[in-house]
Amino acid sequence: MKNFIAQFSRLFVGILFIISGLIKLNDPLGFSYKLEEYFSEPVFNMPFFVPFSLAIALFLVILEVVLGVMLLIGYKSKLTIWSLLLLVVLFTFLTFYSAYFDVVKDCGCFGDALHLDPWQSFTKDLILLFFILILFYNQKYIKPLFSNTVQNILVLASIILCCFMGYWVLNHLPIKDFRPYKVGTNIKTAMEIPDNAPKSVVEMVFIYKVNGVDKEFTEKDLMSLPAGATFVDRKDKVIVQGYLPPIHDFKLELDGNDNTQLIFSKEKSLLIVAYDLEKANVEALQKLNKLYKDASAKGYYVAIVTGSSSDVIADIKKKYGLTFDFLFCDATALKTVERSNPSFVVLNYGTIIQKVHYNDIDNLNL
Repeated sequence: MKNFIAQFSRLFVGILFIISGLIKLNDPLGFSYKLEEYFSEPVFNMPFFVPFSLAIALFLVILEVVLGVMLLIGYKSKLTIWSLLLLVVLFTFLTFYSAYFDVVKDCGCFGDALHLDPWQSFTKDLILLFFILILFYNQKYIKPLFSNTVQNILVLASIILCCFMGYWVLNHLPIKDFRPYKVGTNIKTAMEIPDNAPKSVVEMVFIYKVNGVDKEFTEKDLMSLPAGATFVDRKDKVIVQGYLPPIHDFKLELDGNDNTQLIFSKEKSLLIVAYDLEKANVEALQKLNKLYKDASAKGYYVAIVTGSSSDVIADIKKKYGLTFDFLFCDATALKTVERSNPSFVVLNYGTIIQKVHYNDIDNLNL
C-alpha cells in the first residue's frame, strides 16, 4: 500500500511539475513580469532583483521541468525530493503571502493558460506539499527506471531541450499563445461586458498620514479622524470583483483623444507595439520607415503603440525620422499584447490576423 501511494505521488508530482514548468517556459517573459511584482516595493521591496527577473524566471521554470523528469525516472531520488521540497516550500510561502496580504493577484503558476487566485494557488501548493512529504518519508520506494547511463542522458537531454525552448520563445514568440490577444481574437468583442454581468462592489478608501504613518480609512471613519491627520491619497478598493472581460485595459490615445474605435473601424491596420521605446530593439526601429512605406502602399494604417512618455516619443521620432502616428497605451496592457519589444500586430476591423516578433519582421504578411 505504501509503495502504491508513493508511486502515485511520484507520478502526480512529476507530471504536475513538468506541465507547470513547460507552460511557463513557453512564455518566460510573462513569468518574469510576475516575479517583478514580487520584487516590487509594495511586496518584498527588493528592486535590486528586478534586472535579473528574466534570468531567475528561466532558471526556475527549467528547474521545475528537469526536477519533474528526474522524479519520474527516479534519478538521484534523495537530491530530487529534497529539491522539490525546498522549491514547493518557497512557492507555498509566496502564494500564502500573496493571498494573506492581497498583493499579487495571480501567482503565474500556470502562466496565462490557467489563472488561479492567490488562495487557490496556496491550496494547490499545500496539496503539492502533502504529496512531496509522502515522497520524502518514502524515498526507499523511488527506484531508478533505467541504468545510470540512460538516466544521465535523459536528464541532460531535458536540460538541453528546455534551454533550447527558452532560447526559441525569447527570440521569436511563445509556441502556444494563451493570452487574450491571440491570433483570431476580435479585440472589440473581447472588451464587451454583457448587460447581465455581475457588477463590482467598490469601496472608497482614504489614506491619511497619522503621526508620520500612512493609514487607511473608510468613508465612515472620516468622522473620527485623529487630530493632525493629513490627507495623502484616495483609492478604490474592490470588495467583490464583478465580471471582467478578457480584454479590459486596451485604450489607444492620440494627443489625448481616444482612438481605439478608429482602429476597430479600419480594414487594414499595422500596430507596432513597443511598451518601452527606450528598451526597444534598435535594429527593428531602424527598419520602421521602410516598413511604413511598404505597408502604407498596400493600404495599411500604421502606428506605433507605446507606453513611453511624450519626451521619449519625441526623441525616437527625431532619431529615426519617424513621421507616422504614435498612440499611447498602458505599458502593462502592451506587455500582454505581445512579448517582444517591438512586435508587429496586423488587424482587420479589430481582429488580430498576425503577430510577429521583431526577429521575424520579414515574415510579416501584408
